[in-house]
Amino acid sequence: MSSTSMNVDPVDQILAQWQKERPDLDVSPMSIIGRLGRLTKHLERGLQATFSDFDLNFGEFDVLATLRRTGQPYQLSPTALFNTMMVSSGTMTHRIDRLEQAGLVKRSPDPGDRRGTLIQLTDKGFNLIEKAVEAHVANEHRLVSGLEEAERQALDQLLRKLLISFEQ
Repeated sequence: MSSTSMNVDPVDQILAQWQKERPDLDVSPMSIIGRLGRLTKHLERGLQATFSDFDLNFGEFDVLATLRRTGQPYQLSPTALFNTMMVSSGTMTHRIDRLEQAGLVKRSPDPGDRRGTLIQLTDKGFNLIEKAVEAHVANEHRLVSGLEEAERQALDQLLRKLLISFEQ
């Protein structure tokens, strides 16, 4: 295989087709968005493989990891959870229900708001997320191992800049 063909990906082929069919269009943003989209699918599969080892899906891992990284007493309100994770309250309720049924989180009354509830990691949930996050971080290192450290840092800076442009 020649070095040129090794550096061509499916997005290059799509861009070449558009260039041929519509040379009047500047389709250059397709290269970034197309690659990010395709990479997202690869990364989601790679991440889910690790989460499955712990009988979790991405959303459930996210809830447990969010509670864990808040520090003791490892609890948040459902509103704080869904705001942090950018999901609907219905989606969050479903995740919490499943995690509660599995004994990984518990609901308790919020002492600061008698109408409120707090979601807290159980000991079982804490022990599971400790193991799962270690495996997750090792997996993430593997998933980005195709880049050198300087390349990772440069990509990180560019992605941060793009994300900020959306979230401001």
